[in-house]
Amino acid sequence: MAEPSLRRAIPSDVASIAELAERAYEKYVARIGRRPAPMDTDYAALIGAANVWVLTDDNGLVGSLVTCVMDDHLLLDAIAVAPHAQGRGYGALLLRRAEDDAREADRTEVRLLTNAAMTENIAMYPRFGYVETHRAGQDGFRRVFFSKRL
Repeated sequence: MAEPSLRRAIPSDVASIAELAERAYEKYVARIGRRPAPMDTDYAALIGAANVWVLTDDNGLVGSLVTCVMDDHLLLDAIAVAPHAQGRGYGALLLRRAEDDAREADRTEVRLLTNAAMTENIAMYPRFGYVETHRAGQDGFRRVFFSKRL
């Protein structure tokens, strides 16, 4: 199997990114009681307006990442790894890409948020240097906010 390839998303990737989000986040619908936000994101609108990355291997799309440059930080808006590809280090690769996006934009902090019901994520992000900053409601979701200084 060839090494995965990370590249900027192009408009023809939109359907595949949306399908990946469906598969990656569907396990959380019952826990949250509704669809997680990344399942309903307009990825076509984000291409060009944000940094949208796709990770592919021999079997097609296995990961995606969306980051947005803000005034004083980089927002990691969405990250997804296909269920069949989890556990291969692809999430870590995408997190490193987010940090590269921050450095390339002269930002020294990456912020992200996750749903409080996504306990796997809450346990994972600290392993990569992210620190929980607070918890709050946002857009009808219970959110957990993280930050990492670069």
